[in-house]
Amino acid sequence: MKKALFVGLAVFAAVYIVVWIRASVRAGSSNAESSSQAALPSLSQTAIGFVTNFFDTLGIGSFAPTTAVYKLTHMVPDALIPGTMNVGHTLPVVVMAYIYISIVEVEATTLTVLIATSILGAWLGADFVSRLPRRPIQIAIGLGLLVAAVLMALSQLGFGPVGGETLGLQGWMLIAAGAGNFVLGALNTIGVGLYGPCMIMVALLGMDPIAAYPIMMGSCAFLMPVGSSRFVQKGAYSPRPALGLTLGGIPAVLIAAFIVKSLSLGTLRWVVVVVATFTAILMLRSARRGEGDDVARA
Repeated sequence: MKKALFVGLAVFAAVYIVVWIRASVRAGSSNAESSSQAALPSLSQTAIGFVTNFFDTLGIGSFAPTTAVYKLTHMVPDALIPGTMNVGHTLPVVVMAYIYISIVEVEATTLTVLIATSILGAWLGADFVSRLPRRPIQIAIGLGLLVAAVLMALSQLGFGPVGGETLGLQGWMLIAAGAGNFVLGALNTIGVGLYGPCMIMVALLGMDPIAAYPIMMGSCAFLMPVGSSRFVQKGAYSPRPALGLTLGGIPAVLIAAFIVKSLSLGTLRWVVVVVATFTAILMLRSARRGEGDDVARA
């Protein structure tokens, strides 16, 4: 099953790269003043890709910090931020998926089912979810993540069950996890991140927290090339910043992934607590400000 995932992911990535290269060539040929040097990203654009993808590989996510930097520096017009992030972060996420699926032991059926249900959620549930009021969703998930983070922190301090160390799910737990990832896949299409909720769900079901990494990275790695190809074809992104995210992101992924792999189980559980808390705060903040609509419209 893992080999099938690798093959499928390679096909998705290859098609995406071809689409991006063809669109870039067409854009370059239509601009007589463009040059190969002008098309290269700046050092700051590449550094943004490195930093945001480093933390993305830890499970914190890359969209929120990338958006914050772009808005602060006015590097990318607001209307092009969603497309630029999707286009630039796609290949680093694909690399994350390859690394984590390779180095992290997860029961193959569980991995395949959860990735497949997230893809189905994105494809089948996005239309329904997009019509739901976004703010109540953000508030509910944000509060849920805070509660889960508190419970896990208490467990780490010895005030409750610590959780399991299994690498797979069976029976009703696998069905529940599949249903949960279906919903998360649909919510991911409107800008409600999959990482934090997926990490908490996997941990609360008794799995080793590190098992969440190949699941959530694999889910997003299959989703992003499809959506990003549409941004590329429509030219709804900033080429240089997007390329900077990719060129800076890939080496960051290679460094951060092996840091996560080397963490002890206890330390990793604290990482999950931090990620869940950080994600919850960002989600509640976005709900208060009414943010997220630009991602959903894109």
